[in-house]
Amino acid sequence: MAESIDWDPVRELARQVEAGEPLALTSEVRDLLLRSAREVGIPEEEAHASVSGVATATALLLEARRRIRDGSQRLMRALSGARRLRDMGDVAGARALLEEVLAVEQVPLYREQAEFALEDLE
Repeated sequence: MAESIDWDPVRELARQVEAGEPLALTSEVRDLLLRSAREVGIPEEEAHASVSGVATATALLLEARRRIRDGSQRLMRALSGARRLRDMGDVAGARALLEEVLAVEQVPLYREQAEFALEDLE
């Protein structure tokens, strides 16, 4: 991924919304949501349709944050497990863990990291 990714604003905005603050759908928030949607693998058409209203934009925000959190946890577990298995001599098991991540992961950055880890096993 060539561009720099900073998901802290998404996390903070989601935290505020979950604390009961309404989403202020400013042009900056729309831009953040559209950029973040692209970064977490949400189709562009779906993202553009979602930023037209507060309820759908809120759902988009929470989905982006969910993908960031869940994908990160899934990847970290797989990388740790793959490293452990590789160190024990079970390269096939390590490969299987990483392939399981690739079978379900939607976030391009996390997919890329899993693919790099798979390549390192060869």
